[in-house]
Amino acid sequence: QVQFVESGGGLVQPGGSLRLSCATSGFIFSVYSMAWYRQVPGKQRELVASMTSGGKTDYADSVKGRFTISRDNAKDTLWLQMNSLKPEDTAVYYCHRPSVPRDSWGQGTQVTVSS
Repeated sequence: QVQFVESGGGLVQPGGSLRLSCATSGFIFSVYSMAWYRQVPGKQRELVASMTSGGKTDYADSVKGRFTISRDNAKDTLWLQMNSLKPEDTAVYYCHRPSVPRDSWGQGTQVTVSS
C-alpha cells in the first residue's frame, strides 16, 4: 500500500524557515518523480516543487529562490526546505507522485506564516 507521511510544519514568522519531510512506502521511491503540493481551504491544490528520479528540479514561480526540494533514495524520503517564508505560503503541504494521480494523499502538514 502506497503511503505518504508528511511532517515538519508549524507556525513561523514571516522571513523564517521550515523543513518539511515526507516519508514514503509501498513503492520503489527511487524510480519516480516526486513533488510537493500545497492547498489553501477553498482553493485548488497547487504544485510547489518537483524532482525527477534523476534529480532535475522545477519550482512554481512563487517559490523560486526560496524553496529547495531534495530527496534521499536510500531512505525513501522527500524534503522541502522553505526559507524567507511569506504569509501567502500558509497552506497544508502534501507530497505525492505526479505520475500516479490515483494514489491516495497523506494527511499533509500545516504551515502557517504569521507574526
